[in-house]
Amino acid sequence: MQELPVIGATAPVETRAKKPDWLKVRLPTGEGYKHVRGLVSQHKLHTICESGSCPNMGECWGAGTATFMILGNICTRSCGFCAVATGKPLPVDWDEPQRVAEAIHLMQVKHAVITSVDRDELKDGGAEVWYNTIKAVRALNPDTTLETLVPDFKGDPEAIQRLCDAAPEVMSHNIETVERLTRKVRIQAKYHRSMEVIRRFKEGGMRTKSGIMLGLGETQEEVLQTLRDLADNGCDVVTIGQYLQPTPKHLPVARFVHPDEFAFYRNEGYKMGLDHVESGPLVRSSYHSEKHVVSGRPAWEAEQEAMPAGDVF
Repeated sequence: MQELPVIGATAPVETRAKKPDWLKVRLPTGEGYKHVRGLVSQHKLHTICESGSCPNMGECWGAGTATFMILGNICTRSCGFCAVATGKPLPVDWDEPQRVAEAIHLMQVKHAVITSVDRDELKDGGAEVWYNTIKAVRALNPDTTLETLVPDFKGDPEAIQRLCDAAPEVMSHNIETVERLTRKVRIQAKYHRSMEVIRRFKEGGMRTKSGIMLGLGETQEEVLQTLRDLADNGCDVVTIGQYLQPTPKHLPVARFVHPDEFAFYRNEGYKMGLDHVESGPLVRSSYHSEKHVVSGRPAWEAEQEAMPAGDVF
């Protein structure tokens, strides 16, 4: 089996500013993690979880969840927060969908997350490869649920419909930051275009998801407005996490957001009608993704009662 493409050629570098205690994580343990770790090593598989040094790798692998990337590891965009290499991508590998499906089968993944680089040089943005990958995973892994974290395809309605036709359980597209910071953080992306993509996926019958990073210089009201915009455009699930600078060449961390503030945004998101909100310093796009497949607000009432009324930050 050939190796799957992965994000980043080098491991992330520690953030320049000293991290607070709440960003420390335990080393991965558990039989589920050890099983997946063994398969990854034995068969020389690659996952974003490992190559990106995700702080939640042990927890996710223990729950039978893993994240893969398709369409190569060179992106046509140059976002200020992302460590993925930017440049001219290699030609499309049409055998890749089957290899991804085989890797998921070999690792006995219960819930798979698939993402990709942006391929703006392709007429369809890579939508056909996406479609083929979802279908291949379905054929070989009928009991595996699937989340697809996709680019914006420049808002192309045909590409968006192609993804809807493949019908993964969850369709995800990250807004990443607030409107004011979009040009600096995402550069070639557009805030309202991303909102439109989410709305089109929802209209196509998808369960929709998006994610935002905090600590880039956003204000509280801007975060709340972003959550409102996501809710208004049909987003079901939102993840909110702390931005960490991958290398000295990337955008610096403006501040480390306290866990209480993350709890505040989670509760506000539920008030706005979002179906599921994951909000915490270590939350990443794929965190608890296996729980995002079905509707529900876990511990919503208890979380709301635990948050003092009127708290602001």
